[in-house]
Amino acid sequence: MTQRGRATRPTGRPRRADGPRGGDRAGAPRGGDLGARRARLREVIEPVVDGAGYDLEDLSVSRAGRRHVVRVIVDADGGINLDAVADISRAVSAALDAAEEAGGDIVAGEYQLEVSSPGVDRPLTLPRHWRRNVGRLVKVTVRGATALPEQRAAGDRQVTGRVVEADDERVVLETDAGRAEHRYADLGPGRVQVEFTRLDEIDEADEFDEADETGETSETDDNDEDDVEDEER
Repeated sequence: MTQRGRATRPTGRPRRADGPRGGDRAGAPRGGDLGARRARLREVIEPVVDGAGYDLEDLSVSRAGRRHVVRVIVDADGGINLDAVADISRAVSAALDAAEEAGGDIVAGEYQLEVSSPGVDRPLTLPRHWRRNVGRLVKVTVRGATALPEQRAAGDRQVTGRVVEADDERVVLETDAGRAEHRYADLGPGRVQVEFTRLDEIDEADEFDEADETGETSETDDNDEDDVEDEER
């Protein structure tokens, strides 16, 4: 099974201390508007990710001490490895540089760019998420439904099963009771269940734990860790 998970390669680019910052420049979002920053960032980042053949799964902006942290989550069919994460990180950083040269600061002050692939704890909310997890064990809430029109709706229920098939309309889960087909409209967010007895999961955890130890922490100021605001997604 293709390895996926917490392959993170952060990069940071300090801003100039001189000159106008953030919302003081024409066309730049106001300093306190994280939502506006996130929208502007998406305008710049999404075409870069799409052009490289990947999907932009999530983009968030948070504040940590004196700097902002821009987190970009990317994925693709077959997963994404550390080399691809590094390539995308460089391409996104270059695009942000170009956008700021053309139109002023997108993120006021210093910021750190972090690009990663989705971890196994990311919820499955879109058909492509389910398709990319064929073969994995997943827990999901099946919303109340009836087998026949005259039956009363049953309550929601938790189902744990292995993803056997997935397309744009529905997913097939293998459970202890057999195979069952579900429309995505009848499902809540799915959660991948880590199976520690499966060799591929163990190898994956080892690989990405090592990557984390040499990545993100090396570029985070100790003084910044005490002052972290909630992310706006």
